[in-house]
Amino acid sequence: MIDPARSFEHVAADYEAARPSYPEEVLDVLPLERDATVLDLGAGTGKLTRVLVRRYRRVIAVEPLDGMRAILERVVPEAESLGGTAEQIPLPDESVDGVFAATAFHWFAHEAAIAEIARVLRPGGTFAVVWNDVVEPSPLPDAYRERLEEIFAEMPPPGGSSDEQFEVIGRGRFGELHETTVEHEQVQTRASTLAFVRSTSPLARRPPDERDELMAELGALLPEGEYVFRMKATMRWAERL
Repeated sequence: MIDPARSFEHVAADYEAARPSYPEEVLDVLPLERDATVLDLGAGTGKLTRVLVRRYRRVIAVEPLDGMRAILERVVPEAESLGGTAEQIPLPDESVDGVFAATAFHWFAHEAAIAEIARVLRPGGTFAVVWNDVVEPSPLPDAYRERLEEIFAEMPPPGGSSDEQFEVIGRGRFGELHETTVEHEQVQTRASTLAFVRSTSPLARRPPDERDELMAELGALLPEGEYVFRMKATMRWAERL
């Protein structure tokens, strides 16, 4: 089994090709000015980073995996890119106005990460976690979805339940946790739909032969065509005390 912490290294191209972006409107509720300095933590290939650079004056992206970071640097050259982790952020104390984690928070060692996030945030600064969910009904065939659910059940993501992950924020130097949602849409081809699945940890963490076998099985269940996904971007955020 591939090390979970490194599993996305070899699927970076799939991640960039198929993972959905985020609607800029989700940022509207945050108490951050446009001249703010913000950090995208666990930035991946820059799916949220490219949204942040359209909104804020200075954006720093921290990503531990070289393959993911190389794509980020190519597609979002406006951002400052650094190697590093959520548990050891390569920035000085109280150096940023906002910290974002997009579909990466469940991979963090939460206690250590929250302490580091509080360290680099200025007092009154904002920490926000953003992720996407598919809104039902899904456009995917029932047989494909059922097999995918079985595969995911065999290897669930780390980090416990969503509520358990967020409880640690309240134990840190943060105030009330707020939540906002924005609906948007993603249009996928058959190829990009399969690339999306290949980029998820239940597939990426498997040995290559096993992964290829499962992808062939899923491919046989997915007809050619266009798949329109209704998405919901959710953001939970809190201010540093």
